[in-house]
Amino acid sequence: MDYQNIILEIKDRITWITINRPNVLNALNSATLEEISSSIDNFEKDDHTLVAIITGMGEKAFVAGADIEEISKLGLKDSLTYSKRGQSVFNKIEKVGKPVIAAINGFALGGGFELALACSHRIMSENARLGFPELGLGGIPGFGGTQRLPRLIGKSRALWYITTGEMIDASKALEMGLAHKVVPQASLKEESQKLAQTLMSKSPIAMRLALQAINSGIEIDLENGFALESALMTITSLSNDKKEGIDAFFQKRSPKFTGD
Repeated sequence: MDYQNIILEIKDRITWITINRPNVLNALNSATLEEISSSIDNFEKDDHTLVAIITGMGEKAFVAGADIEEISKLGLKDSLTYSKRGQSVFNKIEKVGKPVIAAINGFALGGGFELALACSHRIMSENARLGFPELGLGGIPGFGGTQRLPRLIGKSRALWYITTGEMIDASKALEMGLAHKVVPQASLKEESQKLAQTLMSKSPIAMRLALQAINSGIEIDLENGFALESALMTITSLSNDKKEGIDAFFQKRSPKFTGD
């Protein structure tokens, strides 16, 4: 696919996806969603790349929401299709089976906030801000925000931020667990790469199954969650990576995982 709205780079086994529409603060339109979807498909199929990092071009915005010009023209049927497509792309990110880091370099509003919520890990620059302005525009979040935010920070706090549109700064996001780390803007890419390298040092199969246990387990009751965890743990016990991890421990060396 010939990308016009994102920059796709693969370096040191990391897939970098940069939303590249700085003239509209990296706002998401349908074409950009399709390019993100394609890049995640490629990331999933590529056994050589183990972590993806998503960020925005420039220092002002990660993604400042959906493209207002585009959504202003959507009718009833088109709006439903648009929402379902955005949800589908972000679900793909959440369920890709590898870590996806959101390197939030500025405003992450509306669809940009929802994109960050779909990622497994979030690092924010000190100047970054999160928020849902949709109700002030006569709409509601439509790419998963009303569902993912309550699951991460609780119903009461999510209700507040979605209905008031109040911005969440980086320090508040860290306090609430929305951000895993806050760093200076100049260090954001470096710190994101360090996190990626840490994640790549783990067993790929164990990483995939741990993400599955967490993402699927939160949707079911505790007893069935325990059963899922036991089943997935049993799968890891049969892997070559498990044997390599144990051997490396006793031999006092770093493991060399293959994902088998």
